[in-house]
Amino acid sequence: MAHAKNGDKVKFHYSATLEDGTVFDSTYEEICEEEECGCEGEIGPMELTIGAGEFFPEIEQALIGMAVGEKKKVMIPSADAFGEYDQEKIFTAKRDEIPEDLQPEVGDAYTLANDNDEEVDVTVVEVTADSVTFDSNHPLAGEDLNFEIELIEIF
Repeated sequence: MAHAKNGDKVKFHYSATLEDGTVFDSTYEEICEEEECGCEGEIGPMELTIGAGEFFPEIEQALIGMAVGEKKKVMIPSADAFGEYDQEKIFTAKRDEIPEDLQPEVGDAYTLANDNDEEVDVTVVEVTADSVTFDSNHPLAGEDLNFEIELIEIF
């Protein structure tokens, strides 16, 4: 029986959960129907070349030595996934700095330009009459990620 090695192209399924058991992504089934849910929305096995840096390195490394049909669990600490949650990535803008036709609500996601004209994805975390507070941390920042992977094919 063949075992996956570095450089092999493989197909695998995965289910990804947070520490509390919440499934945030899966190739087995559609997790959500909303476009803004944060999941990729693709169903079916993922394809990658092991060692090419196409997915989390921990997952690519875990695939090495697996045989078709084998399952494995992998935990990726938050620091190696989407980073630790950073309070400094929360900022507040005065209402007069926001276009009048924009009526943000808590949970809304936007892409803003920073002082260097770089795009920054943010989520609205507080709205008052005078200001809007944004969080530019990745939605999964500070979360350890648990993956269960199943090797489907080596080709």
